[in-house]
Amino acid sequence: MPAAPLLSTGLVRLAARPATKEAAIREACQMLIAAGHIEPGYAESMLRREGVANTFLGHGVSIPHGMIEDRGLIRSNGLAILQVPAGVEWNPGQTTRFVVAIAAQSDAHIDVLRRLTRLLQDEPALERLIATSDAAEIVAALDGSATAPAAPAAPAVDLGERFDWVVDYPNGLHARPAAHWVDTARRCVARLQVRAGDLVADPKNLVSLLQLGLKAGDRVVVSAEGPDAAAGLAALRAAIVGLTPQEKADAAKAAERAAAPVAGWTPPKPLPVVVGLAAAPGLVVGRIHVLRPGAVEVPDVPVSLAEGGVILEDAITATRQQLAVLADDTGRRLGASEAGIFKAQAEFLSDTDLVTLACQLMVEGHGPAWSWDRAVDRMASSLAALGNPLLAARAADLRDVGRRVLTRLEPSLTGTTLADLPDEPVILVAADLSPSDTAGLDTTRVLGLATAQGGPTSHTAILARTLGLPAMVAGGEALLDLVNGTRVVLDGRAGRLWLEPDDAAIASAEAHLAEERRKRERSEAERALPAETRDGHRIEIAANVNSPDQVAMAVGQGAEGVGLMRTEFLFLERGATPSEDEQFEVYSAMLEALDGRPLIVRALDIGGDKQVAHLALPREENPFLGVRGARLLLRRPDLMEPQLRALYRAAKSGRPLSIMFPMISSLQEVLALKAVCDRVRAEVDGPVVRLGIMVEVPSAAILADVLAPHVDFFSIGTNDLTQYALAIDRQHPDLAAEADSLHPAVLRLIRATVEGARKHDRWVGVCGGIAGDPFGAALLAGLGVDELSMTPRDIPAVKARLRDADFAALEALALEALTLDTADRVRRLEKDRS
Repeated sequence: MPAAPLLSTGLVRLAARPATKEAAIREACQMLIAAGHIEPGYAESMLRREGVANTFLGHGVSIPHGMIEDRGLIRSNGLAILQVPAGVEWNPGQTTRFVVAIAAQSDAHIDVLRRLTRLLQDEPALERLIATSDAAEIVAALDGSATAPAAPAAPAVDLGERFDWVVDYPNGLHARPAAHWVDTARRCVARLQVRAGDLVADPKNLVSLLQLGLKAGDRVVVSAEGPDAAAGLAALRAAIVGLTPQEKADAAKAAERAAAPVAGWTPPKPLPVVVGLAAAPGLVVGRIHVLRPGAVEVPDVPVSLAEGGVILEDAITATRQQLAVLADDTGRRLGASEAGIFKAQAEFLSDTDLVTLACQLMVEGHGPAWSWDRAVDRMASSLAALGNPLLAARAADLRDVGRRVLTRLEPSLTGTTLADLPDEPVILVAADLSPSDTAGLDTTRVLGLATAQGGPTSHTAILARTLGLPAMVAGGEALLDLVNGTRVVLDGRAGRLWLEPDDAAIASAEAHLAEERRKRERSEAERALPAETRDGHRIEIAANVNSPDQVAMAVGQGAEGVGLMRTEFLFLERGATPSEDEQFEVYSAMLEALDGRPLIVRALDIGGDKQVAHLALPREENPFLGVRGARLLLRRPDLMEPQLRALYRAAKSGRPLSIMFPMISSLQEVLALKAVCDRVRAEVDGPVVRLGIMVEVPSAAILADVLAPHVDFFSIGTNDLTQYALAIDRQHPDLAAEADSLHPAVLRLIRATVEGARKHDRWVGVCGGIAGDPFGAALLAGLGVDELSMTPRDIPAVKARLRDADFAALEALALEALTLDTADRVRRLEKDRS
């Protein structure tokens, strides 16, 4: 029996009138069921897909399809078309008039989707299909057949000079390698062409190349003609082949990361999942609220074509310059490969098809902002519809670049807000959150956080742990496409957001939560006990807090003092710089709340990812390597000296207070800061207090033995130390997974600090993220660290881990970790000993 056709007039329903999106999907599925393409259950799979992804392409076209794991319900490949001239609401603000329901076990439907994406750029043709009363016209437009005899299209012809190539990039041709092709091709005078089967692309045009949808194993012919054809072809070949080793290495690294065992909850059967990075532990079941950019209505303000062209050109030029700065900054910090992200984005601004489409819309009488927005939407929808997840990500890049230009064309467009959270507690999904946004979250309305950007050691992640909110970061743009109200399971320990759990999955998650609760209760029952190993070695355990009202909870969790008071939040949480008296009141309240327990206050640490508008600090292209920490304090006595006066006044109470300075990189800074402290102390007649420094840059760790005679203690900030030692921005979404504080290089710097301190009988604490990880705490104790300061909620588990160990075994564990070459191998030591 011959296979059923992919598309036929029997699978087209004209003038349909579904009342809802669900009705439209079920009507289309009934046609596919009747034609023998799918089992009845596939309709439910399509509806589940709508809960986790937006299948609306734009311009009145939607492509509903089922979940990948339900392909077993597909008997054969098929498409069903629902023509809905009156329209049906697909999602709020999105009206569909042309539904293409897809049942595909393979990529047989890709050609139809390619034709559909071209129709999205040809509105008159699309309007004809939406209005036609002839089903054959729709079939002909989508399957490439002719409704009347016509001469066959001429096959694509290669140019004079040529070479064949089989795509050996594991992830196919995505934006970064394609941008390199384009950059090379544009240096050539010759005409160049890339052919894949019957499809032809201009390698000087990024969108044209990406629309080929090249995957690993595809065969292409690259050809050239013209004055420098041979040289141009050789240069392009060298560029194409030269990228192969890096593409393979990147793919291997990604595969290794994906295959790595993940601690945490696992659903009883596979569920759709968004994978990110663990930021704050905890498991929570709930519905999501996506914090999207505010609804944007781009004004259509027509101007003359000449004026519109100048306005658009200026906006594109300014955006290109902005991207060049970003690329240069990223290249200096992270390397040329990562800078390629922004170079690839900039290529979209040189895409002739995109600019031409915007100009065509201006010719039709529309304004430059409106025309640009529509052109970007059409081109991005075209890329997203090719069925390739990498190209869908490039569509997101195009939209991002488009938004950059759009805000220059129309600066009044709105942003995002945290003001409109639902009354029911939700899991908040956002592109990213600032530290002040996170600190201000109402934990009665927010169950957890999942962000598309950020890193696990960002201050946002740290604050999430402080608030006790499970959090995942670096989930990618796919997070922002999720539908509000989707039920999920967020596992902050594993960095996973599991979508649409069924009853069995929810029951499993709740059982996991119950077991974790029992373990936590056992630890908390003994949290007041000291962290003393079985062979009698004691480690001090302190808490990281921001304000006096957090002290009671920290002490209740077993904190023996405060190892880090972050005073920057006094500045971040208000619209003006706090006065000396206001600061004095806060520090005095902290000492009183601690009731004789020690307090270590970090002097103002502003810069990097913590900016304060009312301080009017100069903008820096690279603030992490600029004027921050001690450098800022020494340059701004108007900020440092009132704080020191307030601290020395508070110390007159006789309660134990220590001051430590952030971001120390040299002995000269230490001496200068001590001189200021001596002068201020004399001015207020304050007592002598212990002065310490943060070890956050490699130079301070390496010079620990030089610095130790001049300070009373060291406190290692492992988050920044990791960032600077590994040259990785700890908030970079692509690199954050590699910014692991258990990297042997970081552990060696910690060991060097301990050894330098020991020469002068100074103690060493750690107040970075790994201090609150039970395995990390075990390693730090073995390295000789005296004190660990962490988020209060982490204290019971860390104490329990240390009490259950022998110090000699911890020393042996640390020594073994120092001999390893990767953070992954260090982390494997935990599994090997469990």
